[in-house]
Order: sequence, then C-alpha cells, then structure tokens
Amino acid sequence: MNELITKLGQSGDIAVYLLIDMAVAIALLGGIRFTMGFIGKVDTKDELSQKDNFAYGISMAGAVAAMGIALSGAITGELAGSYSIELIGMFAYGIAGLVLIKAGRFIHDKFALPAFNKHELILNRNISVGLVDAASVIATAIVVRAALIWVEGLDVSTFIAIASAWIVSQIMLVLITRIFEWRFSHNNGTTFQATLEGGQVALAIRYAGYLISTAMSVTAASYFIVYDANNIWLGVTQWAIMSLILMACLTVLTTIAKFIVLLGINRRVEVEDQENIGIATIELTTSFSIALLLMALMT
Repeated sequence: MNELITKLGQSGDIAVYLLIDMAVAIALLGGIRFTMGFIGKVDTKDELSQKDNFAYGISMAGAVAAMGIALSGAITGELAGSYSIELIGMFAYGIAGLVLIKAGRFIHDKFALPAFNKHELILNRNISVGLVDAASVIATAIVVRAALIWVEGLDVSTFIAIASAWIVSQIMLVLITRIFEWRFSHNNGTTFQATLEGGQVALAIRYAGYLISTAMSVTAASYFIVYDANNIWLGVTQWAIMSLILMACLTVLTTIAKFIVLLGINRRVEVEDQENIGIATIELTTSFSIALLLMALMT
C-alpha cells in the first residue's frame, strides 16, 4: 500500500489510468446483471430479492466474478501509451471477455452438460446446477484472462489469438467433464448429469474444483508460449499440447494430494453416496491448491 501511495504521488498519470480502468470495469460489472436478465428473459430483481432464488444468485455471482477476472487481464496502465488507447483497450477487451464468457456458458450447456435445461433448473432453485454454472464461467474467465495477458496490441490478430485460446479452453473443459462423468457413472451405475439435476450439492462442489483447476492448468500452459502475431496458430497449437500435458500432471498430483489429505476416508462414499459437502469442499480446495502451485512453478 505504501508503495502504491508513493507511486501515485510521483505520477498523476497512474491515478488517471487507474480511474479509467476502474470506471470501465465497474460499468461492465454492473452490466452483468442486466445482460443476464435480458438474455434469460428474467426479472433479476424478482429472482434475487422477491423469490430469494439462491441458485440464481450463485449463478450471477459466478458471472460477476468471471467478468472481474477477465477484466484484470485487460489492464495495462501506462503501457497503453495514452488515456484514449487505455479506454478503448479496456472496453474492447472487456466486451470481448463478456462475449467469450457467455459463449463459454453456451458451449458448456450444449456440449459438456447437454442432458438438462440448466436455465430452467436454476430458475427452479437447483443450487447444484447454479454452482456448476458459476464454476464454468469462472473457469472460462481464468483462461480468457490468460489470453488477454498473453497477447499484445489491439488488432484483428490479437482477437484471433484470444478466440483461439478460448477454443482450447473449451475443449479442455468438455474433455475433463467427459472423464469426470465416465468415472462417476462407472462407480455408481447412474449418470453424473442426472445426479446434478437431482440437486446433489456435494458432487457439484467437487466438479467445480475440477473445472477451475483445469482452467488454471490451461493458464499455466500459456507461460511456456511466446506470443508471435505472425505465428498465431503455432502458438495456439503449442498451448493446446502443453495444456494436455499439464492437465495430466494436475490429475496425477491432485489424486495423490487428495489421498494424503483425506487419508483413511472413502471419498467416493462420502461425496457421492452421503453427500458430504465438507469432504467435497476439501477436494475442491485441494484441486485449487495444486493447480495454484503448478502455475507458480511454471512462471
């Protein structure tokens, strides 16, 4: 904090850049609620304060967090070169982030979890589906943020690179969902999606950990790749390959970590049969911790 105050005192420009970034960010964050209401044809005030729909609130909270995460990758400060470039860049990247987050939600609904109508279940107060929806948009935003930091400039090639990285992330998230679903169905004789539809919160929490940690491993992969506007496809291909490698490493490491952290506890029975939210939350935080450590090691 003292360093920040010193810098602000030394340069009025930093304060102006900060005001520009915060003004744009708050405007876009405020627009999330109205965007969700418009697209979903929902009275958000009614859902949040009259019906007290917790599932819808969780879903919206995920969208707000996702927008904040994505916007944090758009801030350049004095590197922008001028106030106008910073303003245009924040708006452009912010809108691009919003579009990709919404598109990621659509992909997740149609390809990762196509067996039920997520929007309808959230309006019917299904908290497990609300949690999964929030986790999916946060996971997408984590990768969008990485892509915004990875690219340079503000031209067509920049947005092609961001969109390409987003595609890689969606493939990884659908892939981890299929693996998660196969493991669950193999152990239980029923489908993962049917269990979520039934409102199993503990399973939703565990799955949320898988989504977010996978997105973090995709982010870690970007640290290996140098952005080159003339070789975008090479960079994206390398990113995809590294994402698969790191996702495999993450799976192995989290399996070992969960075994040690919850030694002597039958995690499958506790989470899948007894709906133990506490154990599921420990699994989520273990996945998050390993992914965070993996990211730290890659930088």
